[in-house]
Amino acid sequence: MQSPHAFTVLKALRASPKPQKKKLVRRTVPDFSQRWRGYFQIAFLAMNLVLGAQFYLFVRYYESGGNSLPVSRPPGVEGWLPIASLMQLKLFLSTLEIPTIHPAGLFLLLAFMAISLIFRKTFCSWLCPVGTVSEGLWLLGRRVFGKNLALPRWLDIPLRSLKYILLSLFLYAVLSMPVAGIEGFLESPYGLIADVKLLNFFRFLGVTGAVVMAVLVALSVLIKNFWCRYLCPYGALMGLLSKFSPSRIVRSPDACIDCGKCTRACPSLIKVDKLIQVTSTECTGCYECVAVCPAEGALDMRFGKSRILGAKWVAIGLAAIFLGFVGTAMMIGHWETSIASDIYFELIPHAAEFGHP
Repeated sequence: MQSPHAFTVLKALRASPKPQKKKLVRRTVPDFSQRWRGYFQIAFLAMNLVLGAQFYLFVRYYESGGNSLPVSRPPGVEGWLPIASLMQLKLFLSTLEIPTIHPAGLFLLLAFMAISLIFRKTFCSWLCPVGTVSEGLWLLGRRVFGKNLALPRWLDIPLRSLKYILLSLFLYAVLSMPVAGIEGFLESPYGLIADVKLLNFFRFLGVTGAVVMAVLVALSVLIKNFWCRYLCPYGALMGLLSKFSPSRIVRSPDACIDCGKCTRACPSLIKVDKLIQVTSTECTGCYECVAVCPAEGALDMRFGKSRILGAKWVAIGLAAIFLGFVGTAMMIGHWETSIASDIYFELIPHAAEFGHP
């Protein structure tokens, strides 16, 4: 038999009003963020494919002793030499002089760092061709298998630390090198044709390299952004810089209807619907959570405390920063490398003979 007190408590609970489900106020302005981002992804992927083809023809010209189509070297390939670019950055900060060997790498690194400081890790989801290919692979996997795999938290967290460990090793190696050592490396035969060595690695891929590439591709099909999430030290650097960015995804609890669409859409597996501000280093500023949010004013990218940062303005900002650094390098005469043609004729045909100093 219930006590009078228990009966009173039960009656009060039944009489208390049930929490009302939030009313959805639908967005009136269509979201074009993925269209803007797609334009940039396609443009930068195409640009890198053109750079790669041009660089291949450049190398073939010198490998053939000048008996093939003469093609100029595209300085943009230096964006694929991040460790050399870090060396150049230390050299520049130590001597206040811009290196003359592969200087484009320095300006591209500075551009991408500036982008991360202002617009979060948008380099990874808007510009990086590896990020674009990775996204295409997991989208393919979702279409084929119906979904992507998510690793358990006990495995995901230690694996995510790998890219920071790799970044730490590279930073230690570069920062511990004296200026004379960096200059010696950049001026060594290996340093002069480091870009050629990288091209030849993929041209003459061995069995071990092919197996590793195949495994990475397979894992990228099954798991969202496997390389970017777990192994990319360049992305780790951009993520750390993004912690200082005034741009971030902000959720308004009053407007949010708790549908969870933002969390399900996030390729970085961030629980957006549980946060007020997304400050994670994994956030790439891809706007996918904003794009799927149905509620007016519930989720936005904001610059500072209040200003809404639309994807159009991010696109304009990315273009301005990238073209600004590249244009500046061209205007001051530090875009093209200073390596003479006769040195290329001497070194490129024998690239396989030069080991890492």
